Amino acid sequence: MSVIRSGRSRSVLVTALAIFSLSGCVTLSGTHVVSATDAEGRDLSSNLRMTADGSRIYTARNALCAAYPGAVVHIKDLQTGEELRSESPYTCNAAK
Repeated sequence: MSVIRSGRSRSVLVTALAIFSLSGCVTLSGTHVVSATDAEGRDLSSNLRMTADGSRIYTARNALCAAYPGAVVHIKDLQTGEELRSESPYTCNAAK
């Protein structure tokens, strides 16, 4: 293993380690229902009930955004029905 001698390499390493360690702080738990509406509030996923556990809400959200560009994704706790305030509502980027 080589020793990091340059100041720049050391600062890049410290920054990378800080980012990786902080990314573990954002953990989600529980089961959530993920749904999409259009800009007027009409349900786009009425024939689909998508649930996701923990951080898998991001995969579900991204799937809905891919299917419905410009949609608004809502993520609600399955047990309480409360919206996950830190992540919902999320507006998908419109297709170009």
